[in-house]
Amino acid sequence: MSDHNQVEMAQMNYDKDRPAAANPVKVQDLSLRDGHQSLFATRGRTEDMIPVAERMDEIGFWAVEVWGGATFDTMHRFLGEDPWERLRTLKRYFKKTPFSMLLRGQNLVGYRNYADDVARLFVKKTVDNGLEVFRTFDALNDYRNFETVVPVIKECGAHFQGCICYTLTEARLGGEVYNLDYYIQKAKDLEDMGADSICIKDMAGLMSPYDAYELVKALKANVKPLIHLHSHFTSGMSPMAHLKAIEAGVDIIDTCMTPYAYRTSHAAIEPLVMSLLGTNRDTGFDIRRLAEINNILEREVLPKYKHLLDDTKVSMIDINVLLHQTPGGMLSNLVNQLREMDALDKIDEVYKELPRVRKELGQVPLVTPTSQIVGIQTVNNVLFDTKEERYKMVTAQVKDLCYGLYGKTSVPIDPVVQKKALKGYDRGEKPITCRPAEVLEPELEKAREQIGSLAMDDEDLILYALFPVTGKKYLLQKYGKEEVPDSLKPITLEDVEKQTAMIKKAKAGELIERTTAANIPEKSEYSRTFNVFVEGEYFEVGVDEVGGSPVITYAAPAPVAPVAAVPVPAAPAPSAKATAPVAPKPAPMAVAPAPAATSGTSVNAPMPGMIIKYEKNVGDAVSEGETVVVIEAMKMENALPATASGVVVAVNYKSGDSVAKGDVLAVIE
Repeated sequence: MSDHNQVEMAQMNYDKDRPAAANPVKVQDLSLRDGHQSLFATRGRTEDMIPVAERMDEIGFWAVEVWGGATFDTMHRFLGEDPWERLRTLKRYFKKTPFSMLLRGQNLVGYRNYADDVARLFVKKTVDNGLEVFRTFDALNDYRNFETVVPVIKECGAHFQGCICYTLTEARLGGEVYNLDYYIQKAKDLEDMGADSICIKDMAGLMSPYDAYELVKALKANVKPLIHLHSHFTSGMSPMAHLKAIEAGVDIIDTCMTPYAYRTSHAAIEPLVMSLLGTNRDTGFDIRRLAEINNILEREVLPKYKHLLDDTKVSMIDINVLLHQTPGGMLSNLVNQLREMDALDKIDEVYKELPRVRKELGQVPLVTPTSQIVGIQTVNNVLFDTKEERYKMVTAQVKDLCYGLYGKTSVPIDPVVQKKALKGYDRGEKPITCRPAEVLEPELEKAREQIGSLAMDDEDLILYALFPVTGKKYLLQKYGKEEVPDSLKPITLEDVEKQTAMIKKAKAGELIERTTAANIPEKSEYSRTFNVFVEGEYFEVGVDEVGGSPVITYAAPAPVAPVAAVPVPAAPAPSAKATAPVAPKPAPMAVAPAPAATSGTSVNAPMPGMIIKYEKNVGDAVSEGETVVVIEAMKMENALPATASGVVVAVNYKSGDSVAKGDVLAVIE
């Protein structure tokens, strides 16, 4: 029997005498936002959402989440897409189902608190572009960071969903900090603010089934708004937590379509539909329509993103999340960062250090942006700290957290760490206790002056205000003032087929036509050996320049050995599990070399990242310890200091440029 016939048969069986449920569970679909953010780095493109949009609109979802979180950043930075246009485009296909977004409180869709004028305009324009449900959260559960956005949400007639970020200090719900009383009080605070619904936001998948039952029961008994459960699948517990929460009376559940579900994403909708069939909580959803959507996603969409999926793990479950509590997306980012820094062997040290850093920084819930703040600071500690000194390289965001710019932490920040972080801090060394945005100057008019006529409307202005460096670069590309790089352009199914065929040929050694023994050229003295890795398999390949000696030359060492501005970790030792002899690493080629110092002291990039700004330019005097350049790595900013006093004689990059670990960013004489 074909798959189609099996689905038809199943539908006939469960449609027969299927009564409408007395209290059907409402379901929000996250596939078009959190699903692809969790599984393939938020790289889902609008063009790949359109084929299923109208079908999804017919399912009967309470809402579909299509925006917010990392989408705004990723779209303009990595996809060359206008985030606002996605809303307008999808709205033409979704005629019935409300649009939902994830709003990071005063952080909006960025990684810091923005000024009140930016926050107000952002919410207004978001509603103007089609948003109806604002899932609003604060990483510290400090609801003072809602005081600006909530009135605008209400004035615009939109739905305000207040979130409680769910986290633990013990294996199960309880303890001195994050206990039942804590969550009940937070729910009451949200009710007092006018929340239309309250979401328990379990971003790391920490919630056990019986804790879900107890918590939902308590919230339903103490507050009136709808209760909504958002629980990632990461630990494997979320489907069980869903069922127990439904037994306890939860009103709304988050799920994804199957191709976008599981692993670090969310539980799938289809098993839930069948599990509740015939009960008083039956969703009423048509399994045939869901199957049609899944077929399109599986065959026409997901193949384009296969290269972004993590296929290194066999298991769909990561039970380690219960130990380090790091959301899956952040964990994969940390692994990638360590890999780019040749320090993946330090991952176990990162896991060990992470709970310690989290505790020292106020036992904060780990959700954007605090997951990045804690995670990247942990990496910095592992790579750059010495026995004599911890927190040698403190990110700008940790300094802001210690100052109070993100809000009040659940427990006090370690005073020793706080004092060290705030030493020389530009806003002052005494932390604030007021609402964070009260100390922020208005930003819109300054942004308007800086971007000028490049911003054609308020939407462009907001994009620039939120992301000045990458936002400006995108606007230059959007309006044809800079060419859109190929790396931002979408791939087609034909491209996928060609890549698959190429990999198949590479594995079979058939990338070029096989040469007969009669015309095999002699191997020249210039032949070079390269290590080639294809889908986890290793090949040693000899390369010879056709037609004579190669044109590649080698860079001579700089006359004066550069002195790094911050310690750079040594590369890990070669693995003992090598499957073939490894050729000596060739000398660096002079083809497009990174700028190098010719004399003096260099300020080197300790990690791959992007230049945010230079605090010192050519000709400026600089004292040892002063910040020379600010580099962004993993959305966190690191100020790189001068290790010697002198005058800046070279600045080798500009704002927005990408740099590799070890690149010379500036030279001081």
